[in-house]
Amino acid sequence: MSEEHTETGTGWPVPPAAPAPATPADPRPDSEDPDELSPLAPREPAPRPEAEPADPPRPAEPPPATDDSAATTVVLPPPVAPSRRLSSAGVVIAVLLALLGFTLVVQLKTTSTDPSLSAARQEDLVRILSDLDQRESRLRQDIAALEDSQRQLTSGVEGRQAALEEARRRADELGILAGTLPAKGPGLSVRFESVAGPVEAFRILDAVQELRGAGAEAMQISDAGGAGVRVIASTYFLDASGGGLVVDGRRLSGPLTILVIGDPDTMRTALRIPGGVVSAVERAGGNVIVEEREVVEVSALHDPIELEHARPVT
Repeated sequence: MSEEHTETGTGWPVPPAAPAPATPADPRPDSEDPDELSPLAPREPAPRPEAEPADPPRPAEPPPATDDSAATTVVLPPPVAPSRRLSSAGVVIAVLLALLGFTLVVQLKTTSTDPSLSAARQEDLVRILSDLDQRESRLRQDIAALEDSQRQLTSGVEGRQAALEEARRRADELGILAGTLPAKGPGLSVRFESVAGPVEAFRILDAVQELRGAGAEAMQISDAGGAGVRVIASTYFLDASGGGLVVDGRRLSGPLTILVIGDPDTMRTALRIPGGVVSAVERAGGNVIVEEREVVEVSALHDPIELEHARPVT
């Protein structure tokens, strides 16, 4: 080992002494610069380690809500503006629904109202109401009679005799309705006179339908020569060529007269209702003369109908 090396005790030679390096600057920013210890060295600010680039400023975050603030946030009422908008929308919807309902009601009333009744006078409306009251009274009487007949038929000892009398009465009624038996009773005489032209068949049919609706029980139609035709459910009316009317295959010439048995007041009101038979014939240039009679005889008979296909259900 040369003299330039000394034993270090570690087995490695100690290198030759080198000039002492300058004292490194203390990395601490607040340490004193060693050069400042020398009065001859100029005083310069000690170099400071480069600071790491600062992170961009972050927006200030609100302080975390405490338990009290959280509880306060839960119980806060909702904003006023949204509630006001919802209530306004509800009001608008309610108004639209009300208008829609009102429109539907008005439309139903308009379509269900008879224009002839809306233009009728007060006297005509009173007669119509009286007609309806009389019809109701007549129907109630019929119901009471049928209930009385039912009690008699189920009375026991007198049941057979009551059933026989009821069967005869029903046979007479059905014979009158079918036109196979003559009939008499209070009623009307309805006379159609043509002025501008012959009375058309559909006018006579309208009159027959009005009389049936007013409770007519038996009818016949005749012409000036006295030939009469019994009017039943299957009776048809046609316009004859050259004038006149064809009723059930028989030709009748004007003026035409309908004899009908039923309640006179009710049937007269039905014929004179505004927009009814009388007013329609008068507008067409004809004339209708309605006379009330205490006794009307319906003597024209209809031949019994022979059924080919229909059979009673037993």
